[in-house]
Amino acid sequence: MKVSIAAEAKYCMTVEEAAAYFNVGIKRLISLLESPEGAELMLMVGVKRLVKRKKMEKYLDTVYSI
Repeated sequence: MKVSIAAEAKYCMTVEEAAAYFNVGIKRLISLLESPEGAELMLMVGVKRLVKRKKMEKYLDTVYSI
């Protein structure tokens, strides 16, 4: 059984969900997550990348461009 939860209520989102939510391209988001400055924005579950929503929001508030 799969439960659907709104993106605003999630702690972590998949890369695809985060790209849509933050209006950022998937390739750009993956590039950011794999960089040293973006490492704390990501949680690895096995080989799956998850984006920490609140940390990503705070990060985007502090940068001019990505």
